[in-house]
Amino acid sequence: MTTPPPHIEIDGAPAADPALLATLLSGFGHFTAMQVRDGRVRGFGLHVDRLDRSTRELFGQGIDGEHVRRLLTGALRTTGRRDATARVYVYEGVRLVVVLRDPATAPRTPQRLKSVDYWRPAPHIKHLGGFGQSYYGESARREGYDDALLVSRDGEIAEGAVTNIAFWDGTSVIWPSAPCLTGITMALLEERLGSVRRRVTTDDLPGMRAAFVTNSRGISPVGGIDTLGFAVDEGLMGRVYEAYESVPWERL
Repeated sequence: MTTPPPHIEIDGAPAADPALLATLLSGFGHFTAMQVRDGRVRGFGLHVDRLDRSTRELFGQGIDGEHVRRLLTGALRTTGRRDATARVYVYEGVRLVVVLRDPATAPRTPQRLKSVDYWRPAPHIKHLGGFGQSYYGESARREGYDDALLVSRDGEIAEGAVTNIAFWDGTSVIWPSAPCLTGITMALLEERLGSVRRRVTTDDLPGMRAAFVTNSRGISPVGGIDTLGFAVDEGLMGRVYEAYESVPWERL
């Protein structure tokens, strides 16, 4: 079955202007990614806040959340979709690009991660041009892992290449306190679970009972990091999935 090409719009119209394409190819910008189901999104307000905050930092002006909503609903209507993986990109001049692809969900099979000596620059922004993330993520997959885990030279864990990671010590859900992107799924779970943020290093891993990763597709258990295996704690994962399912869907 052939995968349909992505539908791309710039400010509500198909991309055709060479000047706009040059802006897109600059690689300087930021984005947010979300899952749409029946025209609804979990944490849509958090997505808008992220776009506004990063646009102010990069381009010196804010962004209208209702404009974002109109562009998303317009793209969904044009393509006849109710479900989708949606991304909203923001470029210089506050040009907005909406990309719709088929809906996706995170695998529930245990993920194996390979630690790499890399932290993202300006990690608080979901920015473009993440060559390091892509490079190390692809290298890890070629070695038989599912993704990369970004770790400093002295072993401090920050995040996955395209995920946040949380650990379970038997008492608390622990999110690494190293600089990282606070993903929307992470933010939604953090306020619903007994969570703490603290420094986590690779030396701490043998004392952890379980781990899981999150991103815009959802949540997956971690089955191992490097040569260290993790058992899937079904009780923990049930609580995490239940917390995520309790998040209300917001209509676009």
